[in-house]
Amino acid sequence: MADTSNTPTSDRRKPSLLSNTALILVVIALLTLAWQWLNTRHRFNEVEKSLSQKLEVYQANNQQSLALAKQAEERSTEANARTVILEQKLEESHDQQDILQTLYDQLAENREATAVAEVEQLLTIANQQLKLVGNVKTALLALQAADKRLEPLNLPRANQLRETLAIEIENLRKLPQVDVVGMSAQLDILADLCTTIPLISERQPTFNAKATQQSAANITHLSPLQKAAYSIWNDIKNLVTVERIDKPEPPLLSTDHVFYLRENLKLRLLTARVALLQHDEASYKADLATVTTWINQYFDAKHPNAIQAFKQLKKLSANSIDIQLPQLTESIAAVNRYKLSLEKTD
Repeated sequence: MADTSNTPTSDRRKPSLLSNTALILVVIALLTLAWQWLNTRHRFNEVEKSLSQKLEVYQANNQQSLALAKQAEERSTEANARTVILEQKLEESHDQQDILQTLYDQLAENREATAVAEVEQLLTIANQQLKLVGNVKTALLALQAADKRLEPLNLPRANQLRETLAIEIENLRKLPQVDVVGMSAQLDILADLCTTIPLISERQPTFNAKATQQSAANITHLSPLQKAAYSIWNDIKNLVTVERIDKPEPPLLSTDHVFYLRENLKLRLLTARVALLQHDEASYKADLATVTTWINQYFDAKHPNAIQAFKQLKKLSANSIDIQLPQLTESIAAVNRYKLSLEKTD
């Protein structure tokens, strides 16, 4: 059995040193673990506090979101209800629009037919003014009114008709202007004037007024007997009137013949007016020349009314009325085609 009393001291201290070292390490480890636990606990508390705050914020936001979602849901419900109402109104609007479109189409067709009828009537008036009266101005106004009536339609076939009317209007504008209405009025005035011109047989003798005044002045210097003789002599001279006639004396006309002469004069002026309306220049000037001859032959050409009549006749004879008036055949044919197209559409 070995004796431990002889073991060295250093050998006995080694285990205690190791145990102390181990104990210190254990304490350090425990302190480290304790510090880490405390640090971790502190961080966990901070994280927990931060999470609690964030959770509160999230809950607050969630409540606001719920409130907003509820409001959005309510608004969505109201919007859906409004959408349903709008859809109903939209359907009603579509139905009304279809009805209005149908009425508009019917109205457009009726308006177009009415416009074409009015244009046809205006063309008839223009054609009558050209053929019967020869009034270019009135015919031109009628064609312009027809073109104005077609303007609101703005349809292809209406535009084609307007192009035809534009050609007719341009042709009428190129014609020389003859004042048919004014010349007709002058012929009427001339007819009334001719009724006031006296016949040659009805002409009153003219006296020399200056000689009469001179004779009256000379009488004042005569004696009473000479004045009486001078008065008797003047009466004798006035019993007979002597006139110089450079042309044969026209035959004396009875009352009936005078009436027929004046009526024939009016008739000649009337035929001249008809020739004016027909633009028959040869007949027009021949009638005016006949009227001039008759006034010279049967009436007192020195009368003031006769002189005025001669001036009117000369002025009327100087006017040229020979105009080739165009025919509105193209426009009338275009309107007829327009009417046929409307009938086919119906």
